[in-house]
Amino acid sequence: MRKLLILVMILFSTSLFASKIAWAKDFQSGIEQAKEQNKPVLFVFSRHTCRYCVQLDETTFQDEKVITALNKDFVSIISYSDENDYTPEELFTPGTPALWFLLPSGEPMYQPLMGAIAAENFLEALKIVKGEFDSTKSTGK
Repeated sequence: MRKLLILVMILFSTSLFASKIAWAKDFQSGIEQAKEQNKPVLFVFSRHTCRYCVQLDETTFQDEKVITALNKDFVSIISYSDENDYTPEELFTPGTPALWFLLPSGEPMYQPLMGAIAAENFLEALKIVKGEFDSTKSTGK
């Protein structure tokens, strides 16, 4: 009975931790984490008063598959323009939300995805980025 209780507690605590994206504290600490873990970065340039940013937060970023994929394979960083969070000049965009995929160095892999992207499409983008990152990692390019 005790083993069953421990198993239930572990499963419950795991589901609690997996229910939110593990956002880095800030840009610099996120980049350091990406370098240490050798993972690509999702950098989101957002704004609290942006309709599409809120939609992205309330839909795609609440999807369990998206949360699992991001927490497993990426370092996630979010910067809010209306909170004056640090955003590197080269990642600043006039529109929000802007979703950048970066190398652990902070260098962009692609141009940003703009707008509220549906979870299914975002998951496909994550697969492409992860595959590209893994292939460059293995070839050393």
